[in-house]
Amino acid sequence: MQPNVTVEEWVARFRAIGLDQAAMQQWHHLFETENPAGHQSFLEWLGLSNERIAEIRAKSA
Repeated sequence: MQPNVTVEEWVARFRAIGLDQAAMQQWHHLFETENPAGHQSFLEWLGLSNERIAEIRAKSA
């Protein structure tokens, strides 16, 4: 088993439980506001670039 999950795998799981783009954005917003350091760590764990992480976190603030 891989130690990391790809973004595509994570999104596929969200979609499988019925989350649409708006719900995923709401999830990121909640994560960012409640635990910014954890959100950063999670995005790094997914293997995202620093630029992509900054973009997601800015949209989620």
